[in-house]
Amino acid sequence: MDYQIREIRESEYSILSDFLYEAIFIPEGMKKPPKSIIEQPELQVYIDDFGKPDDWCLVAEVKERIVGAVWARIMNDYGHIDDKTPSLAISLNEKYRNLGLGTALMKEMLEFLNDKGYKQTSLSVQKANYAVNMYRKLGFETVKENEEEYIMVCQL
Repeated sequence: MDYQIREIRESEYSILSDFLYEAIFIPEGMKKPPKSIIEQPELQVYIDDFGKPDDWCLVAEVKERIVGAVWARIMNDYGHIDDKTPSLAISLNEKYRNLGLGTALMKEMLEFLNDKGYKQTSLSVQKANYAVNMYRKLGFETVKENEEEYIMVCQL
């Protein structure tokens, strides 16, 4: 598959709400929640007012269409470690999953954050999410967990 990974343009920030919705893990057999779920404050923290210092986003394009995004910001989210560690969110359109695009996006973002001088990055992931294995292969290690999710950190 022919794709390009690049930084998001300011005019494209609004697509992050679509990718935030796509990032919500839906366990097998469960129904998708309504899109309005992303209006909840604990989810809005991922995209509200995006574009401040320490906000970074890379997108994947296929045939000039954005099909995936990985973004990082220092925020008090589910994966929060400290005020110097950006938390990550990643999402792909459903038909572009399991093709290696997510791994490519994550590798680019890890390199990007390293180049910006960050020492580590974090994320939270549901234990049942198949992406856990990808994160581990990329160097993420579990630093906290509860019944449902892991908080993972990758040293850059």
